[in-house]
Amino acid sequence: MRLDGLDLARFAAFAGMVFVNFRLAAQVVPGDDIYSAFTGLLEGRAAALFVVLAGVGFALGRGEVRGTLIRAGLLFALGMANMVLFDADILHFYAVYFLVALMFVAASTRMLWLGAAGFILAALIGLILFNYERGWDWQTLTYADFWTLPGFLRHTFYNGWHPVIPWAAFFLIGMALGRMSLAQRRVQVQLLLWGSAVALITRWLAGLLAATDPELAELLTTAPVPPGPAYMLAASGSAVAAIGAALLVAPYLGKVLGWFTRPGRQALTLYLAHIYLGMGVMDEIGLLKGQLDPAEIFWISSGFIAVTVIYAWAWQFVARYGPLEAAMRALSHRPVAEGDRR
Repeated sequence: MRLDGLDLARFAAFAGMVFVNFRLAAQVVPGDDIYSAFTGLLEGRAAALFVVLAGVGFALGRGEVRGTLIRAGLLFALGMANMVLFDADILHFYAVYFLVALMFVAASTRMLWLGAAGFILAALIGLILFNYERGWDWQTLTYADFWTLPGFLRHTFYNGWHPVIPWAAFFLIGMALGRMSLAQRRVQVQLLLWGSAVALITRWLAGLLAATDPELAELLTTAPVPPGPAYMLAASGSAVAAIGAALLVAPYLGKVLGWFTRPGRQALTLYLAHIYLGMGVMDEIGLLKGQLDPAEIFWISSGFIAVTVIYAWAWQFVARYGPLEAAMRALSHRPVAEGDRR
């Protein structure tokens, strides 16, 4: 049974990613307005929700090794090609998350949670012992030596936009959630309540401790850069809460639900579309030069999201899966032999 609430949550993650990435690409300076506050809440949370959902899907799909390795290879190739034009690519990170997940396929749920905690702890130690800013030019948001082996490894595992240490923790948390009875309303309510509690308490406690000891401020930030323990806990909580909320409300949306689940099932296709069609068009017409205000980029983002909803509605009459999703399935799924059919 497919859980429509998970596709709804994927759409929410995609929409959040569009709001954040369009604002960053357009060099919009946040203000005290409601649009800036809204986008600020999504920064680092939308991507985290995507990774948690990937972990859920991996667990529900039983983590077949051959298909996962092929999928990881394809994502890595797509991501590295994307890095040529888009420095904030997440696809090549996903490839490594999947490889990490394969090491935990047979692990108990308790070990998944311990593994997630281990990645978060390892990142904290790294922030204390090493120079997190190495390789970065924060004025231009470029990474000087990404295309060298040391720079690639440092960026991928330590201080890139979505480093494996600690971001793989989100994937493992998703795997743990995928082993729960997500179709049960009781579980959905628990996810919403516990996730919200973790997110809110972490933000409150981190702010309190940072105010009493300024030296802890960087380690206890709930912003995604650098990804310290407070950010990881707060973003994990918000992701879990969002999944619980989506699963809860999905059955009550009726025919409206399909408008949001269809684009949620084309996350890979729409991820690249928002870069090359969304930001690409904005660049061509000169909207990525810092002249937009927060309200303008908010409505441009909303318009693009609306276009993707209409596209996904129309695409259902063409094929069952999105273009890249269909290609991924064709390349990574093992054909069923006639003798294996039941």
